[in-house]
Formats: sequence, structure tokens, C-alpha cells
Amino acid sequence: MSNVIEQFEKQRAAKLSIGRSFLVLMHRWAGLFLAVFLFISGLTGAIISWDHELDEWLNPQLFEARGLGKPLPSLLIAEKLEAADHRLMITWVPLAVESGHNLGVGVGPRLDPASGKAFELDFNQVALDPVSGEIRGKRMWGEVSLSRENLLPFLYKLHYSMHIPDGFGIEFGVLFMGILAIVWALDCCIALWISFPKASAWRKSFIFRWRQGRSKLNFDMHRSGGVWVWGFLLLLAVTATSMNLNQEVMRPLVSLFSTLTPSPFTGTPNPPDQPIEPVVNRHAIIQLATEEAKRLGWDAPPGGIFYVPEFGIYGVTFFEPGHEHGDIGLGNPSLYFDGRNGSPAGANIPGTGSAGDIFMQAQFPLHSGRILGLPGRIFISVMGLLVATLSVTGVIIWQKKRWVRKKMLAKID
Repeated sequence: MSNVIEQFEKQRAAKLSIGRSFLVLMHRWAGLFLAVFLFISGLTGAIISWDHELDEWLNPQLFEARGLGKPLPSLLIAEKLEAADHRLMITWVPLAVESGHNLGVGVGPRLDPASGKAFELDFNQVALDPVSGEIRGKRMWGEVSLSRENLLPFLYKLHYSMHIPDGFGIEFGVLFMGILAIVWALDCCIALWISFPKASAWRKSFIFRWRQGRSKLNFDMHRSGGVWVWGFLLLLAVTATSMNLNQEVMRPLVSLFSTLTPSPFTGTPNPPDQPIEPVVNRHAIIQLATEEAKRLGWDAPPGGIFYVPEFGIYGVTFFEPGHEHGDIGLGNPSLYFDGRNGSPAGANIPGTGSAGDIFMQAQFPLHSGRILGLPGRIFISVMGLLVATLSVTGVIIWQKKRWVRKKMLAKID
């Protein structure tokens, strides 16, 4: 009987060893595939947690107002800009300007009646003097450029798309990084499993051998470091998947477990060169939004209005001046309206709706750390550096093992 048990245990151990070896191999190749991209995303993520502050510091000419006097209404300045350049339409305008700041608006191309295609613009952001309405600067957000004006937008877009060009109506960079995030999430689970080879020696997976040489410390930085922050690594991977593959993966997946409120941005968008011109003006939309917010009992004023030409949808976001980025919690609420007739098109009210709705609302605040305000942003910056470190230490481990295998093969030959 004892021989049978012993044989069974040996077979079981052999199967576990084979299974572990397979998982180690999967982790190795997934890690090598991810390493460069996670290194870049980790470093850029640590920086763009402070993108607005750094952008203002680098580009005071775009943000600091010079004019003295009473600011003009934001919508009036926006209308003047549109009247001065028939090629563009305003896609974002804050309704109140922070003291001492320029009015920063987003713009997009209008449809050219002559060609039936959108006008060509070499900028999508404009800084305007809040007193005179004069243009203080322009830039193309996300352009591949390391100039002072473009550096932070360049790093931000690099973080989620690697600046891989679009084609055939597909954002290949966003798609690629979304697939990479899925691989990362799966690899997180594999890494956790292989980090605990023996249940009796689980404490070893949490320690750092600071005084036993660089090789062992590098290994511990990779394994133990990953174990200590494993939950946060998985959170970053899942939220990255959600933001890059929201419609393709996350919403269908979440809808299997919870009903999701329909979004006005789930249909097929118009191509970028076929923008939908709004029929209803911004004043009317703001009036409709203000009345609806009053009915809902909201205290915050309408803080900004945006227009999405691919869908023909207006959005009015509610926040106090200076809080347009949603400094804490799940962000600012928004009401949506059809740009062709002003009919309600939905809403995004943080903290309300089904469990699935709230889960989806939490994705960006969790990924950026803004859900916890300033401490969360600091933590995400540290996590970005840790992700970059784990990528480097993993490659070093692989390279050292590769050298050892080469030496052993050389001896055999």
C-alpha cells in the first residue's frame, strides 16, 4: 500500500513539475513580448500622472493670461474664433476660465462643401486670451514631436498607443496596446502562480536578499517585488484593457454579469473626414442641460461643453472652475444631447446606475489614481516606475539564464 501511495505522489509531482515548467515558459515569452512596451508605458505613466501641471510649467505661453480686464464670456470667444476661421468648429470649451489662465479650446475640422471632405487642420488646440479673445498659441495634441509645446501630449499618446499609425479606420496603436494589456493581465495570474513553487516556503516569495549579491537581489526585485504589488499590477492591466478596448472587450464582458446603460458613443462613428455638423447651437444645449441638472438637484454649474463630430453628440460636463479633470472620486457628471435636434442622448452620472455602470465609470479614475485624489496620483507614479523596473529585471533574468545555457552547450560540444 505504501508503495502505491509513493508511486502516486511521484507521478503527481512529475505532473506538477511539467505544468510549472510550461507556465514558466509562458511567463518568459509573454514577459519578453511585454517588456519594452511596459517599460515605456510605466515611465510615461509615472510622468503623465502630472501632465496638466507639467504642461503648464513647460508652456506658460499657452496657459498664462496676459490681458488685463474683465474676461469675455467663453462662448463669445469661441464664436469669434469660428467666425474668423470657417474651416474649424469648436469641440471643447470651458464655460469659466481659471483666474490668470488663458481659455484653452479644442477644435476640429468642418466639412468642406467643395470637396465633401473635412478641411485639413494642422492644429486641434487653441489658447485664447480671455479678455481680448486673441490667439496666444496653437498645437496639434498628440503630434510626434519632442518640442516643449508637444512633449506632454506626445508622452500621453505614447503611453496608450505607442504612436502606431491608424489605418483603414482602425486605431491600430490603441488596439495593439489593448491586446497587450490582455496579455499582461493573463501573465499577472501566471506570474503569481509560479512565484510560489512550494507552499511550505511561501515566505521566500516576499523577501529581498539585499546582501547576497546583485544577481539574487535582481531576482527578488522581480519576483518578490511583483508579489507585493500584484493586485495593483492586475488592476492596471484590467483598466488598461477597459480603456483601450472598451467597446470591443470590456463592455461585452461586463454586460454578461450586469446590465449596462446604453452609451451614445456605442454606434458606428462617422469617418474623421466626414464630421457631422451640429444644427442646434451651444447656447440652446447649455440651457437644456442646466434645466435638466436643476431637475436632478445638482449643485455644480455647467463647467464645459464638448461636441463629438463623429457621432454628432454634445456633452455638457458639470464642475466648479478649476476642477475640470475630476480631482477625486469617479469624475464629473455629464449630460448628452443630439446635436441635430437637441434631444436627450444619455448621461454619465458617477456613482449611479447598475453595478456594471459603476464598474465602467471607475476604470479611468482607478488607472490614473484620481479616484483617491493627490495620494492616488502619487501612488500611480510610483507604480509606473515599478512596472518599468519589473520589465528591466525580467529581461536581466532571462539574459543571464540564456548565457548559462550557452556556456553549458559550449562545454558539451
